[in-house]
Amino acid sequence: MSPDAYHLRGDARIAFLSSGTPEARDAHTRLARRYGEAPMADADVIVALGGDGLMLQTLHNFMGSRKPIYGMNRGSVGFLMNEYQEDGLRERLAAALASTIRPLAMTATNVEGETLAARAINEVSLLRQSYQAAKLRILIDGQERLAELIADGLLVCTPAGSTAYNLSANGPILPLDAPLMALTPISAFRPRRWRGALLPDKARVTIEVLEADKRPVSAVADHYEIRNVTRVDIAMDHATGCVLLHDSGHSLEERILREQFG
Repeated sequence: MSPDAYHLRGDARIAFLSSGTPEARDAHTRLARRYGEAPMADADVIVALGGDGLMLQTLHNFMGSRKPIYGMNRGSVGFLMNEYQEDGLRERLAAALASTIRPLAMTATNVEGETLAARAINEVSLLRQSYQAAKLRILIDGQERLAELIADGLLVCTPAGSTAYNLSANGPILPLDAPLMALTPISAFRPRRWRGALLPDKARVTIEVLEADKRPVSAVADHYEIRNVTRVDIAMDHATGCVLLHDSGHSLEERILREQFG
């Protein structure tokens, strides 16, 4: 979807979150003194001060709340963040464009038969836990598509996450409004020339771990890891959304487009 103006009021109640670094703590103090600070539960908007790690954590914490989140970079890369400026914050918030991000829902079963669930803004990745490559079977909507993938791992990503781990693994960049998920192998050994697949975002991906005792595999939904899995089911959660705010001309959609041109 294309980003839309969120129409926050000029007197919107702001809650600030800091990553805890000295730069972020100092920014928190300065901004709260200048613009006032509302309790998190009463805030109309959350301003996150840090890097992309803090933004992902904040999106997870407020997933489904429809509370908009506006990040300002006090970290390193800051792909998801806006430029840090102390002046004109209320005006920037009022003019900001909103992008709604849908997460992936992951259900994983481990070798003990336990079933655990998590959500991912960027990607769900399956990763080998030992020196031996993982052996994985891939099913899409219950139909086997690849009987055996031998690789360091495999990931499924959202359009918002396609420029993160997926891009490092040579996966495709997806436009933010594309109704797609990318399925990308990580250092595939067999089949050597398989480069992954683009899937409709209504597909259900099932990954079965072959020889799980000999070749242990972990499943990671963004930062949440489940070790020694035997099966992982992944699907887009269309009922849940996270609202991310960016300055006009610097929307997440625009940033993803720029990545495709270097």
